[in-house]
Amino acid sequence: MNRTTLAGLAAAALALAGGVYFALRPDARVEERSEAAQDGPAGALSAEQVKALGVRTEAAVRAEGVPLGTVPAQVTLPPQAKVAVTTPFTGTVAQLFVLEGENVARGAPLAVVRAADAVQFSAALQRARADLALERARAQRLETLAKEGVVAGARADEARASLRQSQATVSENQRLLALAGAGADGTVTLRAPIAGRVAHVGVETGGGVGGDEAPFVIENTAALTLDLQLPERLAGKVRPGMDVEVAARDGEATRIAGRIVSVGASLDPQTRSILAKARLDDTAGLVPGRGVMAVIRDPGGAGEGVSVPVSAVTRIGEADVVFVAQKGRFVRRDVQLVAEAGGRALVAEGLKAGEQVATHGVAELKSLLAEQ
Repeated sequence: MNRTTLAGLAAAALALAGGVYFALRPDARVEERSEAAQDGPAGALSAEQVKALGVRTEAAVRAEGVPLGTVPAQVTLPPQAKVAVTTPFTGTVAQLFVLEGENVARGAPLAVVRAADAVQFSAALQRARADLALERARAQRLETLAKEGVVAGARADEARASLRQSQATVSENQRLLALAGAGADGTVTLRAPIAGRVAHVGVETGGGVGGDEAPFVIENTAALTLDLQLPERLAGKVRPGMDVEVAARDGEATRIAGRIVSVGASLDPQTRSILAKARLDDTAGLVPGRGVMAVIRDPGGAGEGVSVPVSAVTRIGEADVVFVAQKGRFVRRDVQLVAEAGGRALVAEGLKAGEQVATHGVAELKSLLAEQ
């Protein structure tokens, strides 16, 4: 074997040894792994694979006025919007005029109740009026005699005091009977104290009233509020005075605006959320008890972020995710989704303007990366 052949074999051996060393070097493997794991799982795809999967991309666009977030909320009634209809007398429902859920005007009759107490108070009122007439005449007579010096002035004072007592008794009975809507025949007409919807009917014809439960509850739905469930990440960021808006109906672009009026001081240990309340400016299309998604905005802040097509955002576990195109591969990226409008998703964190995200074939990418 000549020298030239030996030199070639030696060079090949050195090259092979060097390749093995660099392939097995620990720090090289760590660098590769750290680079691949920077954004989460990644999948390398050829141009043919991208075409076969139907993957298409679009650049994230810078957006201004990005809201703080979108949170679940429930439409509720303000405390003053519910009024209970009660009666001070125990009796029996003789006639019922309304159904649960029916709209009524203020002063509309709800039911007629027959009550023995109403007859007794009506009779007491008549006796008090008779006593009042007698006490008035007596007071006038003693006043005249006292001025003439026939009787002592103290007797006139006593007569005036008795007159005031009789007047108070008459007024008390009149107010009580008027409050109950009672007539002289012993019937009591229960009327709606406000205009609104009959939210509760707790009696029926022939049944009794006058217990602990109010026979009727009227709701005024002209004003509505929201109970918002703020996630932990918004703790300390949402303040009274911030704007909120909700969709009038599912799938509609019409939005109803409102304003935050109160924010809870502590996190719920079970849900890890904070309760906030807001008042709405309108009620069109909303009913108490309905669940909605509320968008919260800071009128004094200039929130910035990016927008992407709604189809670019998917859900993996508890995170909102997009797939970012980087040098022939697609990288999973967790983002903070704050709102959706007009087919666009607004992202506050996790994505930069100009980055290419997959808008079609997202389900295929999700499945592909899950297998890796």
